[in-house]
Amino acid sequence: MLVFERGWLSSNNVLFTGDAPALLDSGYVTHAPQTLALVRHALDGRPLARLLNTHLHSDHCGGNGALQTAYGCHTAIPAGEAAKVAAWDEEALSFRATGQQCARFTYDALLAPGQMLELGGMAWEVLAAPGHDPHAVLLFCAREGILIAGDALWENGFGVIFPELDGESGFSEARATLDLIGTLDARVVIPGHGRMFTNVAGALGRAYARLDYLSADPKKNAENAVKVLLKFLLLERQRIALSALPALLAAIPVVASAMRQMDIAGLATDPALVERVGSEAAHLTSQGAPLGQVGIATTLAQTRKVGGSSAHAFNAQSHTAADAYIDLATWAASSLLRAKAARIDGADLVDA
Repeated sequence: MLVFERGWLSSNNVLFTGDAPALLDSGYVTHAPQTLALVRHALDGRPLARLLNTHLHSDHCGGNGALQTAYGCHTAIPAGEAAKVAAWDEEALSFRATGQQCARFTYDALLAPGQMLELGGMAWEVLAAPGHDPHAVLLFCAREGILIAGDALWENGFGVIFPELDGESGFSEARATLDLIGTLDARVVIPGHGRMFTNVAGALGRAYARLDYLSADPKKNAENAVKVLLKFLLLERQRIALSALPALLAAIPVVASAMRQMDIAGLATDPALVERVGSEAAHLTSQGAPLGQVGIATTLAQTRKVGGSSAHAFNAQSHTAADAYIDLATWAASSLLRAKAARIDGADLVDA
């Protein structure tokens, strides 16, 4: 069994190199060539027989299509996602809602809690792991004490609790998943992102503390989601014009959902950065109109036309909507700068 630690744009991949090689999770679509190269090198000419996903967020299944094209591999996905994948409903699958990409793929089998799988000559139990994603699963090998946790548990936290942003339950499910992990005799955890770790009790303690913090004030979960989504955009694009940030965030329906739970007027913003992010002079549309506020209004209207979230609480034509997204973009960019997760290079926000 090999673990490819990928970073944050792409999830980690677990390659089982037994008689029927299998890969668990496939990374983001823009990293698909790298994923294929890693698998080909590790298998040394042998075909990939199976592909499985812990959940279907774009950073975990974005390479599915490329792997299926290359190998025709038998693919298993969480059972709750079957109808969405069959219809290729990008809204229901969250790709459109989060402003992310995923190449189309198909499936051959479903993963359901209680199933036993043989991977790499070891027996693995499929366990439900709702919270970050309602249909996510864990894989646990009791004999070896290995837990493949996806985004349910990292060494320092877990993935964004997305259901809560849409007014659905997620915190209690995340807690139940942590409780379940605590009952397992897991000695090694392979997370969806970050390094493998053995101090499971320590990771659980940090995850519970984080969950307590977020669930005590849901706006903290919403704020975290906005920062994570902006960081993901930066990881994908590497640099984004400061003046383009408000319109980019306005085009992501999940951001609008998050804004309903946030106090936009109360966000601490840097006046100098507000001026740069909201600048109308730096970027002009092809008609000569400023991109800043007009572009946001246009984006909001287009988002609703293509089935954007009904959570948009702002009038697409109002000055208030534009100002709100300028303030949000400025605050999110400032947060990444303070965390040294981004830097400014000229007129651009750059990944760091």
